[in-house]
Amino acid sequence: MEQTNSVAKWGNWRPFFRLIRGTKPSKLKIGVALFMSIATTLVSLVIPLFTKDLVDGFSLSTITTPQIILLIVAFVAQAIAGGLSIYLLNHVGESVVASLRERLWKKLLVLPISYYDNNRTGDTISRMTNDTGVVKSLITEHLSSFFTGLITIVGSVVTLLYLDWQMTLTMLIAVPLCIGILMPLGSQMYKISKGLQNETASFTTIMNQVLQEMRLVKSSNAETHELGMGTKAIGNLFRFGLREGKVQAVIGPLMSFILMVLLVVVIGYGGMRVSMGALTAGELVAFILYLVQIVIPLGQFTQFFTSLQKAMGATERIIATLDAEEEDLLTGRTLENAGLPIHLSHVSFAYENGEKILDDVSFTIGAGKVNAIVGPSGSGKTTLFSLVERYYQPISGEIRLGNEPVTDFSLKSWRSQIGYVSQESPLIAGTIRENICYGISRTISDEELKEAAKMAYADQFIEELPNGYETEVGERGMKLSGGQRQRIGIARALLRDPQILMLDEATSSLDSNSEMIVQKALQNLMKGRTTLVIAHRLSTVVEADQIIFLEKGKITGMGTHEELYQTHEMYRELASQQLLVKERV
Repeated sequence: MEQTNSVAKWGNWRPFFRLIRGTKPSKLKIGVALFMSIATTLVSLVIPLFTKDLVDGFSLSTITTPQIILLIVAFVAQAIAGGLSIYLLNHVGESVVASLRERLWKKLLVLPISYYDNNRTGDTISRMTNDTGVVKSLITEHLSSFFTGLITIVGSVVTLLYLDWQMTLTMLIAVPLCIGILMPLGSQMYKISKGLQNETASFTTIMNQVLQEMRLVKSSNAETHELGMGTKAIGNLFRFGLREGKVQAVIGPLMSFILMVLLVVVIGYGGMRVSMGALTAGELVAFILYLVQIVIPLGQFTQFFTSLQKAMGATERIIATLDAEEEDLLTGRTLENAGLPIHLSHVSFAYENGEKILDDVSFTIGAGKVNAIVGPSGSGKTTLFSLVERYYQPISGEIRLGNEPVTDFSLKSWRSQIGYVSQESPLIAGTIRENICYGISRTISDEELKEAAKMAYADQFIEELPNGYETEVGERGMKLSGGQRQRIGIARALLRDPQILMLDEATSSLDSNSEMIVQKALQNLMKGRTTLVIAHRLSTVVEADQIIFLEKGKITGMGTHEELYQTHEMYRELASQQLLVKERV
């Protein structure tokens, strides 16, 4: 069983090399780099023969000026060719990693929301940065030494067979011994590398989560808890590092021991053959030099195969990510007119291996009308929004625009007709201008920008800022208040000019003054648009054309505020509490 697992792990090189080929590395640059490396290797193979002649017939009269010049030129050319080879391989390595990261980034942007539900952000970041770095290390640091080492060993062995085949065969006994050591240790390194990359990803996740939510950490006095979590992750990384160190501690000394014994045997046996006259002193010196040229590549082979195992372990998750099913943004017809009723017909939905979040939901969102969805937390309101946005597909039922299923339209064109303003009102790190224009491909004039900000009641606070529209908002907009972030989100939606509008708790986290301003901005935004609103505060939806009441994924009431107040007990209870409180305030 162990042997089978070992073979399977070594068999993983195929998908790894397919992944590298997929980055389309420059064959010309690799070829030139390897040619340069081979040239330097061939020069190094000649040097022991030159040394042999020098030892056997050394005298000042035998060394001529052309020989000295030729030797100097050879050494200089070897150094230049070696440098060029290293640079070109580094260039290829960086290109491969850049291509891998580009493919990953492109893939991550078209993966469905369900992928991000099941995969932690820190893990994904680690695949993009740490794992691709392991691949670069293999190409830039070990690839050249592997090929040149191979040529050096073959060339040295051929020359040694010519010099003395009996001593050469004695020396080659060490080869199967070295392979017998490398194979099982390489399998161990594969396991360790895979675990190390996973632990690195976990630690990246912890850092990403904690550093993004530092205000929550400090306000909750959770520094000690997070210190413990981080220390545990660091300890896991430390243990994997130690395991890796143990394998390397076994490989290095064992290889050195074998090669040292081999060197002693060669010198002893060679000395005996010199005394017998079967070998000259110069040939013995050349033999030892060739042995050194074989020893060094064997050590490089060890590093190469260790690095290869690490790279294969690191890229398994990269390959899994690249193979994940992605969203098809372009297939389908282009949506020209979204100003039609949206029909949800017997829609049910459940997350993977979970209970139903929505169960047989049917209603119509009138074109140009305001439709509100209310209900207790966990009733499926946000999930319903996600289905309309087509982040997920219903497990049964369908959503239609007019008489056509929304799946007939391309995702890109469907989402281009939807303006979304959420409770969090997410902003990117950048300027106010960049945030208002985010996701809009056409050029936006200053007049359009200012008009959108004005309609969103954001122009006044923006113009009071020192840099106006060029003011940096900070990470996730932390330099702005909640109300200011909401108004920038509304300005963004206005600039997109969507025909369908979705408002998810857009005013729930605001103070009363900010809420009044944002409500005015929302009134401007909703004019003439099909609007779907989620709200806990009933005061924000009492004027809606239709209110849908959700409980545990089922619709238990539908109608205007007055109709539901008369017929729906839970709605009447919520309305009595909230609206009475508001009147007293």
